[in-house]
Amino acid sequence: MNINDRFWEIDVFRGLAILMMVIYHLLFDLAYFGVFQLDLQSTFLWIFARTTAFIFIFLVGVSLTLSYSRAQNLFKNQGKTSLFSKYLQRGVKIFSLGLLITLATWLFIPQDFIVFGILHFIGIAIILQYPFLNKKYLNLVLGIVFIALGFFITQFPVNYPWLLWLGLKPSVFITVDYFPLLPWLGVVSLGLFTGKILYKNYKRRYHLPDLSKNFLTRGFSYIGRNSLLIYLIHQPILILALYLLGVLDLGNLFYYLNP
Repeated sequence: MNINDRFWEIDVFRGLAILMMVIYHLLFDLAYFGVFQLDLQSTFLWIFARTTAFIFIFLVGVSLTLSYSRAQNLFKNQGKTSLFSKYLQRGVKIFSLGLLITLATWLFIPQDFIVFGILHFIGIAIILQYPFLNKKYLNLVLGIVFIALGFFITQFPVNYPWLLWLGLKPSVFITVDYFPLLPWLGVVSLGLFTGKILYKNYKRRYHLPDLSKNFLTRGFSYIGRNSLLIYLIHQPILILALYLLGVLDLGNLFYYLNP
């Protein structure tokens, strides 16, 4: 495979995760704005939301190994040795987008605004995982440890918000999106481990029929390649669509945004 080629299956799974996210957020909006009475903590929806997040964040780890393998080859040809600045810039960019989401939600839903959501997490994870991008079994161990620590520390609520980013949160804490480093950093680590096993040196290490030209494959791949843009714009589009369809009236919307 050419170093500039993409692995279509990664884009397809990322596209699937984004579609699942949009479906869940549509249900969330219907419940949040009082259109329907939906129990978002029901077993099915809880599993659906966590599965969506797991797939997406797991693929962050897999994609990092692919990006690192490709960049290593390119940087060798250019006589460069360190890739840290590349991943530092990428992490800062995504974290900054997370801060914009924080500002937007603070303005519109101040009672539930996002403090440390998925973009904050991904931005920091990209930077923190840089030393481990070329590791294999260490990432398997770290993945298990980080996930276990994440479940462990949730048993100990605190009285301050300063360690929300880590996973320690007050007993009374409400937000519409929360992805602390623990346990989710462990999911990235598992993705790094899987990427090193299945795509070592930017080569697919297992047989897969070429479905890249399939209509559905191309559709999901397109969504996966544009996942960040879709994440940033999908909620305003969903709310506008609900309003235009007459499902959501402005009075109801303003009541929930500014109770």
